[in-house]
Amino acid sequence: MRKPRQQSHRSKAGKPGGKFQKKGGPQKSAPKRSSAKTGGTASGLIRLNKYVANSGVCSRREADVYIAAGNVTVNGKPITEMGYKVKTGDEVRFDGRLLNPEKKEYVLLNKPKNFITTTSDERGRRTVMELISNASRARLVPVGRLDRNTTGLLLFTNDGDLAKKLTHPKHGVRKIYHVELNKNLKADDLRKIKTGLELEDGPVLVDDASYIDNAPKREVGIKIHSGRNRIVRRIFEHLGYDVVKLDRVVFAGLTKKDLPRGHWRYLTKEEVIHLGMIQ
Repeated sequence: MRKPRQQSHRSKAGKPGGKFQKKGGPQKSAPKRSSAKTGGTASGLIRLNKYVANSGVCSRREADVYIAAGNVTVNGKPITEMGYKVKTGDEVRFDGRLLNPEKKEYVLLNKPKNFITTTSDERGRRTVMELISNASRARLVPVGRLDRNTTGLLLFTNDGDLAKKLTHPKHGVRKIYHVELNKNLKADDLRKIKTGLELEDGPVLVDDASYIDNAPKREVGIKIHSGRNRIVRRIFEHLGYDVVKLDRVVFAGLTKKDLPRGHWRYLTKEEVIHLGMIQ
């Protein structure tokens, strides 16, 4: 595995990431977004085709076709009128399926140290939500966890179905970590990791592990699909090593390319499609 290169401040999608700034520093602002409930209108009304599109059924242009064909009902009545507007509380169904108008959003963060992965903390510690506070008006939640001292990729979304898929063990979502230890990793211990270890809560298998190219033997890359708590740290602690640095460089096919530490970016349409195809 190659050591990750220094990244630039632009995202692959060509959009600037939101950077965490020290106190007193300039703050980046996200593009203005319209409210999912109101569609950006002061009256609280939203065009029916936009409501359907925001629910993830189809595009707005396709929604017009389905509306004209009578596939969409509002409060139990078929609506075929172009330009029809619905209000908060209306029950909208597509072919009988109840729709949720909140647009699905996906934000990828390169998490720095000293932030905990939770939406709030009663002890007043800094959370990852501070780092994406200007990314969206939707209620985004982190997918999975990275402990306070672990850095790297963390996905946020309001797509509950996708979040469940990416965290459920049966899907075996792959993650790659760059690990820095307090001492060189012995070749025999590397072999043990690749073969499989028996920890106190059961056996653990890794998909791959190797020294980082052109780096000291204390730097290791490990690919794993287990989602057990602190599993990477525990693997090395079991063999008598302390993890000095732990960085998640790949998550479910997403990478840190062009995403510096503390920055976030929106997923591209292609990346969202890829995640949706995970079985």
